[in-house]
Amino acid sequence: MARRCQITGKKANNAMAVSHSHRRTKKLQGVNLQWKRVWWAEGNRWVRLRLSTKAIKTLMKKGIQAMANEAGMNLNKY
Repeated sequence: MARRCQITGKKANNAMAVSHSHRRTKKLQGVNLQWKRVWWAEGNRWVRLRLSTKAIKTLMKKGIQAMANEAGMNLNKY
């Protein structure tokens, strides 16, 4: 599975690591992904998603159904 948030679509970012002598080397800034079980009231069951921590915070505010609708997700698949 790709290291990508299932709701927001966030993925790793290419960046540069800069040393004290200002030598630049490539590095990958990964997304802070967590497996999260969320209660889906409309489906009356638990849904297990791989989400970024930012998406988890937003999910607690908006709700899973609203975020799934914005992302165009069908929660029956998860």
